[in-house]
Amino acid sequence: MTSAPKIGVLALQGDVREHVRALEASGAGATPVRRQEELDAVDALVIPGGESTTMWKLATAFELLEPLRLRIKEGMPAYGSCAGMIMLADRIEGGIEGQQTLGGIDMVVRRNAFGRQVDSFEADLDFAARGPMRAVFIRAPWVESVGPEVDVLGRARPGDAVSEAGDRIVAVRQGPLLATSFHPELTGDARVHSYFVEMVREL
Repeated sequence: MTSAPKIGVLALQGDVREHVRALEASGAGATPVRRQEELDAVDALVIPGGESTTMWKLATAFELLEPLRLRIKEGMPAYGSCAGMIMLADRIEGGIEGQQTLGGIDMVVRRNAFGRQVDSFEADLDFAARGPMRAVFIRAPWVESVGPEVDVLGRARPGDAVSEAGDRIVAVRQGPLLATSFHPELTGDARVHSYFVEMVREL
């Protein structure tokens, strides 16, 4: 893909404007997506943070859940941050009864693993060998385990609260799908979005 890719941001909940700005700063065209016709018009999709159970229910209410699953199954590139990571997981721990995801990444994600809102924190990590990066975690999940086709792109340790558990997986990629536990749209550092735009151009 030589022209600027058109990347949608799922606009049901979360930091939609911040993701749009980061994508545009990375050379992509960006647009909010709330309806199937808007989804059909984009090359790729960002699924922002928020609350994964609310996002699942809103996607169902907006009749987007099955169209999203189909596009992902057909190979549409997608990037999920925080709750978006949960939405891209094949399996989740700590979800509510009946909670569904879009799936696509062969991983187990633990919902709210790093704690509640008051346990939000920042940490330095190395993302995809792009150098040190300051990452913001808000009620963040972590990845419990990954399948053989999943590449681990980043790990973080939040400090004393779970330091006994060691570093946790907080960034992964499987083919055209990317996910992070943290919120890169909040830091002004567009390297994660640039990485995703490069992925979209390559596919």
